Amino acid sequence: MNSNYALHEMLEVHEITAFKTVCLTKSKTMQVLVTDPELMQILQQDMQLSQQQLQELVGVLSKVTQ
Repeated sequence: MNSNYALHEMLEVHEITAFKTVCLTKSKTMQVLVTDPELMQILQQDMQLSQQQLQELVGVLSKVTQ
């Protein structure tokens, strides 16, 4: 394992990644139900931000060697 991260830290990153994935899935699912343009814009911004955050988390996880 990478010496920069302790096991509990990596487990927390896994938990955050799973949570952000669920949030992104929910936003994408709810998008089809939204009719208000302002709410649609908020959902789209949330999806973009969640995708960026997931990419960063995957980068952190990829630094771990098994």
